[in-house]
Amino acid sequence: MDRLTEMEAFVAVVEQGGFTDAARKMDVSKSAVSKHISSLETRLGARLLRRTTRRVTPTEVGLAYYDRARNVLNDASEAYLLVSALQSPPSGHLKISVATDFGRRQLAPVIDEFLHRFPDIDVSMTYENRYVDLMGETIDVAIRTGGVVDSSLRSRRLAEATMSMVASPCYFEKFGQPKKIDDLNTHRLLHSSSISAAVWNVRATTGEMRQIRATGRLSVNDGQSLLSAAISGLGIAYLPSFLYGDALKKGVVQKAMPDGAFDDLGIYAVCAPSRFTEPKVRAFMDFMTEAFIGKGPDHW
Repeated sequence: MDRLTEMEAFVAVVEQGGFTDAARKMDVSKSAVSKHISSLETRLGARLLRRTTRRVTPTEVGLAYYDRARNVLNDASEAYLLVSALQSPPSGHLKISVATDFGRRQLAPVIDEFLHRFPDIDVSMTYENRYVDLMGETIDVAIRTGGVVDSSLRSRRLAEATMSMVASPCYFEKFGQPKKIDDLNTHRLLHSSSISAAVWNVRATTGEMRQIRATGRLSVNDGQSLLSAAISGLGIAYLPSFLYGDALKKGVVQKAMPDGAFDDLGIYAVCAPSRFTEPKVRAFMDFMTEAFIGKGPDHW
């Protein structure tokens, strides 16, 4: 008999708790499952299952064999998927999670090109400003900004960005330009309405990280709205360069402190760890790498 089929039957009996349910899962007869188990025990010379009138449970040897057999079956399944995937174009449903600001400003403009390039992939893209549990929420890829990502995940660094304070030229003409971090206490600071974002983590020219409490007249939980407020002259906003880069290039905003007061951001595509990365996931991560070549820190 086929050894993998024997393993599959044994694993099914253990996981389903009996021969009847195992047969139903494998879509074979109960007698066929019984024959596979008998053949396996004979070949191994060991009793793997303890049978009673009410249930079937693995013996101590059977439990140890189950752990190894399950790994073998998983490897065989991955090998099959790998060969199948290598012979066909990337396809399937791709679930993407991305922070709102980056998603709207940078990912949305290029996702159409990805869909044109890979017509067999459907995309569900969700904007959410929270840490997403990829495996628990069955997310294929997340785009994250910030420091070093979770080392348990597979990640690819796409680009770099900078957090800087910006305001319109007319604001600086009216209120002056801060020369040092302490000068910010006399300025109108626009900030996110989330509690944590009301404190800016700013790197001084010395490399020291300073915390600035932003208590300006306007708070809003949307980076694009903060940028619009800064452009209109309402105050200074502390924003990532992938948001303000185009406005800086056009001259509608300027950096508040060109020689300092910033923080670096890494931008990553992350996916769940696996020895086999699905073709749709690999295709998206390769596309993102290509799409953001030459981007950042200020060039967006």
